[in-house]
Amino acid sequence: QVQLVESGGGYVQAGDSLRLSCAASGRTFSNYNVGWFRQAPGKEREFVAAIKPSGGTTYYADSVKGRFTISRDNAKNTGFLQMNSLKPEDTAVYSCAATSVYLSGSYYYRTGMYEYWGRGTQVTVSS
Repeated sequence: QVQLVESGGGYVQAGDSLRLSCAASGRTFSNYNVGWFRQAPGKEREFVAAIKPSGGTTYYADSVKGRFTISRDNAKNTGFLQMNSLKPEDTAVYSCAATSVYLSGSYYYRTGMYEYWGRGTQVTVSS
């Protein structure tokens, strides 16, 4: 079992930045792929970003590419999502997820590939 707890959400203005954290406990964090997903009211959960266990490879949704940066600190069992130039359409509950399953390419985008999920943190961007 891996427990994931997100933090860092909040209410910001368009153009501001936020840094989300995903604290992991229970297993060796460095063995897990980490993904960030978001869900806006009335919409399906969507992929935001993912990172391989070593941190050497990252994936991004087109909607956040160039604005968001995913990273991890395996020594601290924590993943991060740096969000810059936030837009009102980024408003959603952001959740981190983890899986020890080997993933490649588009499999990172699929919610069903992740074994463990946090409860999420709300991000609200006003115009």
